[in-house]
Amino acid sequence: MSNSDLLLRSLSAVWHPCTQMQQHAAAVEALPMVPIARGAGVWLYDFDGRRYLDGISSWWVNLFGHCNPRINAALREQLEELEHVILAGFTHRPVIELSERLSALTGGTLGHCFYASDGASATEIALKMSFHSWQNRGRTDKQEFLCLAGSYHGETVGALAVTDVALFKDAYAALIRPASTVPTPDARLAEAGETALDVARRAAAALERHLEGHHRRIAALIVEPLIQCASGMAMYDPEYLRLARQLCDRYEVHLICDEIAVGCGRTGTFFAHEQAGIRPDFLCLSKGISGGYLPLSIVMTTAAVYADFYDPATSRGFLHSHSYTGNALACRAAMATLDIFADDQVIDANRVLAEHLGNCLRPLAAHPQVQHLRQRGMIAAFDVLSDDPQFSQRFYRQALAHEILLRPIGNTVYFMPPYAISTAECEFLVTRATAALDATLRA
Repeated sequence: MSNSDLLLRSLSAVWHPCTQMQQHAAAVEALPMVPIARGAGVWLYDFDGRRYLDGISSWWVNLFGHCNPRINAALREQLEELEHVILAGFTHRPVIELSERLSALTGGTLGHCFYASDGASATEIALKMSFHSWQNRGRTDKQEFLCLAGSYHGETVGALAVTDVALFKDAYAALIRPASTVPTPDARLAEAGETALDVARRAAAALERHLEGHHRRIAALIVEPLIQCASGMAMYDPEYLRLARQLCDRYEVHLICDEIAVGCGRTGTFFAHEQAGIRPDFLCLSKGISGGYLPLSIVMTTAAVYADFYDPATSRGFLHSHSYTGNALACRAAMATLDIFADDQVIDANRVLAEHLGNCLRPLAAHPQVQHLRQRGMIAAFDVLSDDPQFSQRFYRQALAHEILLRPIGNTVYFMPPYAISTAECEFLVTRATAALDATLRA
């Protein structure tokens, strides 16, 4: 079977996510859909034998390479025991052990895990849980939410309420009960003489002013710790999180940390919020937690929030569910992922790998059309000075032609490779990305 055969069938039958299908259907050669036959490590292979280095971990989910033998083995073993069981009135070993291990990673502060299938669902759960917690406490005025300018927390209707990206939000504005926004601590907004720390403190001061005037109505502030991914990998100083935690405590507002993309070691610590020395009231996990194998999301919260729902009245319970909540296979993939973190001392190894990736990228800082080269752990990015509205698509096509998978966000080219990448593959990724950039800018 060839790429072209599968491509035509896919265009006929599959509605792809975040995709303008007409672009693929009207210009198959100009913007190709890429049928993938198999994966191995950081590489993807199409049906015609071409390979692509997965520089974005297949939408930020893959941690330890495609078809990882250790995760494969764990799933084969689990398949012979239990694939799924209803989690209402029943339980099973993988979901118990995973919950215990995740709680231990927070020092027991976030000791209760609620399960779903994807990141947007985790956001919805955290928002509903915060709202309902305040209602159960008799604080019925707390019905509003607060997010950062440029924030992204998912594309379901509830999650769009705390998403501030017009492309995703505007078409559904009539359905959404919008949250309020406060300034982002994005370090790229530094004024002359300012540091990233100064920007963080300036944004925190704006947050303080907003909370001072509106805290009685606000249930929670939601943030992506350290990096706002979908708004162009906007990186910021941990001081903002530390100050936000203090302000949320002072004004009795929950703090939700959305670590769907930035958790599981991406920023240099297992949880990104650790770098600020804080714990949130709610922690959302997804994407990498299952190693990129199966849909799974988790909302972790405190004993205090859990106690708000612990009551004889059913109506005071948290009445939210998914059919595949706590799926045994997905939980087992997550445990295998945590095993690799522990056995291979991944966080320490990633610090060395991130340093090598940064060294590879450093020459790009001198490129005349590159600005804001930045990195936090295993995530790196730079912005391209180009007024071409098609830059993102054109770079993407050039990247594929150079055997790498990179999908810019607007004019931001970013790297989020699997941790299984070797130093030689880091060099290949950056060298080919540089060549793709130059080819895009020449065309």
